[in-house]
Amino acid sequence: MSNHVDIVPSYLQGQWVRPENPSRIVDVADASTGEIVARVSSEGLDIHGALDYARTVGQKNLKALTFHERALKIKELALYLNEHKDVLYQLAMCSGANKRDNFVDIDGGISTMFTFSSKGRRELPNTNVIVDGPPEVFAKDSSFQGQHIYTTLTGVAVQINAFNFPVWGMLEKFAPSFIAGMPTIVKPATPTGYITAEAVRLMVESGILPEGSLQLISGSVGDLLDHLDYNDHVAFTGSAKTADTLRNLPKVRENGVRFSAEADSLNAAILGPDASVDTPEFEAYTKMLFAEMTSKAGQKCTAIRRAIVPHGLIDNVAQALKQRLDDKVTVGDPRDASATMGPLVSVEQAEDVEGAVEKLIAAGGQVVTGGTVEGAFFAPTILTFADAYAERIHDTEAFGPVVSLIGYGDIDEAIELAALGKGSLVASVATHDPATTARVAAGIAAHHGRLHFIDREDAKTSTGHGSPLPHLIHGGPGRAGGGEELGGVRGIKHYMQRTAIQGSPNHLTAITGEWHTGATTNRVTRAEVEAGTAEHPFRKDLATLKIGDQFASELREVTMGEIQAFAEETGDTFYAHVNEEAAMRNPFFPRRVAHGYLLVSWAAGLFVEPAPGPVLANYGLENLRFIQPVTYGDSIRVELTAKRITPRVTDEYGEVAWDTVLYNQDDEIVAAYDVLTLVEKVNTTYANDQKAEELAGV
Repeated sequence: MSNHVDIVPSYLQGQWVRPENPSRIVDVADASTGEIVARVSSEGLDIHGALDYARTVGQKNLKALTFHERALKIKELALYLNEHKDVLYQLAMCSGANKRDNFVDIDGGISTMFTFSSKGRRELPNTNVIVDGPPEVFAKDSSFQGQHIYTTLTGVAVQINAFNFPVWGMLEKFAPSFIAGMPTIVKPATPTGYITAEAVRLMVESGILPEGSLQLISGSVGDLLDHLDYNDHVAFTGSAKTADTLRNLPKVRENGVRFSAEADSLNAAILGPDASVDTPEFEAYTKMLFAEMTSKAGQKCTAIRRAIVPHGLIDNVAQALKQRLDDKVTVGDPRDASATMGPLVSVEQAEDVEGAVEKLIAAGGQVVTGGTVEGAFFAPTILTFADAYAERIHDTEAFGPVVSLIGYGDIDEAIELAALGKGSLVASVATHDPATTARVAAGIAAHHGRLHFIDREDAKTSTGHGSPLPHLIHGGPGRAGGGEELGGVRGIKHYMQRTAIQGSPNHLTAITGEWHTGATTNRVTRAEVEAGTAEHPFRKDLATLKIGDQFASELREVTMGEIQAFAEETGDTFYAHVNEEAAMRNPFFPRRVAHGYLLVSWAAGLFVEPAPGPVLANYGLENLRFIQPVTYGDSIRVELTAKRITPRVTDEYGEVAWDTVLYNQDDEIVAAYDVLTLVEKVNTTYANDQKAEELAGV
């Protein structure tokens, strides 16, 4: 029968290819029926050619785009997949996934792409260099400075994925690597690789992807990893044993290949001592255990394996969980509308889980319910243990719908038991007691990549214990692999190199595309603008505005009457502004001083260009600092410099950050901040200068 099923194709060097007459083929069966649904082999494929293709064609095409342009393509791709996901749903049923499972995997992967696209366009510059933190100034005259930057690695991102998330597992790695500008080679797990291949087919079919940015190997990667180097990145999801094998391949180690792993994890869930059977936290806890046991039939790296509860509540939790399972779970073929939980991905996987359960029983586990297997169908299983410290509980992962219930005496013991997992992806804590929250967090944070707290306040809105969010890192220390995926822009930076650069302000400005203090400016003054010999930077659209365009105001004297009036008008009668004697006793003030926000308001009056024009709106300030007090009799002036220009790909305007510095009459800095404005790309709204002046009342 398998002879009538095609070999799953690979997508290499811009073509769909299959091996010719391979001698080694793996047959993949439908998890429910046993019917062969896919055949897998990569024998004889030009995998090394694919690597060269990614490094040349892929790198070139991705480098031609900015972060924003690549992020927009990720959004377009997510929209396309969302419109065509039904075919993925149908295929996923062959792997045992039901509608709820597909929502986590397929819809979850698409949602992750939307998030990365949004954060990439909102938080990254519209360039190919990320500035990391403020500059470090080493010379008193600012002539020698340092800065950290991120630039894209020049190699290829190789992702080797597990069977349980054939779509999300690919997309959550692909989105950040693509936005970073790094081409990807995907190697999915054989049992569900046919689903990944269909997702890749849709992505290629969309016509959105630049050539060479995505390739697929259906089957073994062969010796591909031996040909990687320090500018390549391998992201692995799977067992800790396989992760260690790959990480320690001689060529991987010797060539300095960047390797991140998301591996085994005996995740814990702690029920706080403040919970009792009649509290909302108890209800939330048992619901959480149920969800993690039954979602994807427990085949999740984030699923709860160890339920840690107060000694006196073990039986209560076990029976409440059993009742929920009895009431809500019908194990069966996902195509059967009455089935609420599907099979494990294969008979072999069911045998592995059965073996793990047998080890747990041998270590003292008592079966409350479940433990039976038929083909790939595995009944949800609850085990309880008299000895919470039995070694098997904390080192044996039954990768299916299995949970071990153990008891603790006090919070310190609960913390100790959680830590016996030797590093986990996530732990949950159900408690409404702030003291318990703080103690547990301090005790187990170092052992986990993520901590999830749940109580009556967030039980309805929480996304759950086992749902990694693209905004936050996904990974964990120790046994869990030591990696960090997702995490918003942090995930994008995994595929980039952080470099410290040193040089003059002009050097740093040229590299980063951001103006640095001391770099060359195109300076104009109010007198020049009014004389018509220079153009105010606010009269320039993004097509003409340049980094370093600067406006310098005249001095403005500060009077006692203005300080008093501002205090009375705003109600800000802090003593330093209204009480001379009290202000002089303060070590920071010479006498009564102007309000900081009064200075900011005056600064706007000094630099603003009132006529309607390319500047559409002021949408905020950043990094505001008041450095030197200003008292009556002092004078202030402002220098406003175009620091960062970020056109928006999808809009007719962009953001401009203006470096803003206030000086007093002695040229001492009294305040510094960035003014953020929205500016037209091309000045069309108020192109007629005379009309603009009339609208402004000039």
